[in-house]
Amino acid sequence: MFSRNKDNDKATASSSPSTPAPARRSNARLTPSIISNDLVVHGNLVAGGDIQIDGTVEGDIRSSSVTIGEQAHIAGEVVAEDIVIRGRVMGGIRGRRVQLCSTCHVEGDILHEALAVETGAFFEGNCRHSDDPLAENAQASEPRRPQSPPQPAPAPAASAKVSRPTAPTDSPVVVKDGSVVVKRPAAE
Repeated sequence: MFSRNKDNDKATASSSPSTPAPARRSNARLTPSIISNDLVVHGNLVAGGDIQIDGTVEGDIRSSSVTIGEQAHIAGEVVAEDIVIRGRVMGGIRGRRVQLCSTCHVEGDILHEALAVETGAFFEGNCRHSDDPLAENAQASEPRRPQSPPQPAPAPAASAKVSRPTAPTDSPVVVKDGSVVVKRPAAE
């Protein structure tokens, strides 16, 4: 494969067309990508293989397999085929096989095909079985997001004359549940 060029005394590589190129990552499923405990990630993680998280991730995680270590903190949605949680997750979880270990603390909804919960695991949220949790819409797994209250419609210009208070302590306009209610002054 290597030959020495007599003119330059430099090593050069010779390629043979009959030799196939070796596979780049034949052990892709054996070696996970690791987020160590001193690493903080602000953003989403997307991987085709396995991820092991021991640090902090503030964003969504999508992978084939996710293992969340005991010291890990996740603030976002976790989506994977296999999910093992030993640390803290604040957000939705969607996976075919989800395992909540005894050291985990999960606050969020879980959409799963198979769910295992060890004694001592903390889980606050809703869990729901699905035949295909990875295909479900992300919003369906997070119904707990706060909705902004409806804004009141602007009052017509004609009602501006009515909205002047007749008495300093009693206002004829009352706002209830985002709508405007006009009180009539009491007959004297």
